[in-house]
Amino acid sequence: MTKVKRAKIALKRRRKVLRQTKGFRWQRKSKERAAKEALLHAGHHAFADRKKKKSNFRALWQIKINAASRQEGVPYSVLTNKLKVAGIALNRKVLAELAENHNTVFKKIVAAVK
Repeated sequence: MTKVKRAKIALKRRRKVLRQTKGFRWQRKSKERAAKEALLHAGHHAFADRKKKKSNFRALWQIKINAASRQEGVPYSVLTNKLKVAGIALNRKVLAELAENHNTVFKKIVAAVK
């Protein structure tokens, strides 16, 4: 059987791991074993937080819509129900954008469903 020399490949793998952990604290940036484990945990948190980000934005949009609609005298839950009944299909992201930056348009939408 032929001898396999892995020095070059193994070194590349180690350097890649340490490059990815640049900026981490303490041993996690300089020691291979700690860096590998730190990367595993970081990957797990990154994946979970990409999912969590969506619910965070949805909650933020609801808060913005609720604040703007209450100024018009209609709470959020009533507004969403009336929008659905009226057949106005605007999602939360668009409504929040209108409520925050285009107040006059948002007021017209609320007046249309009142």
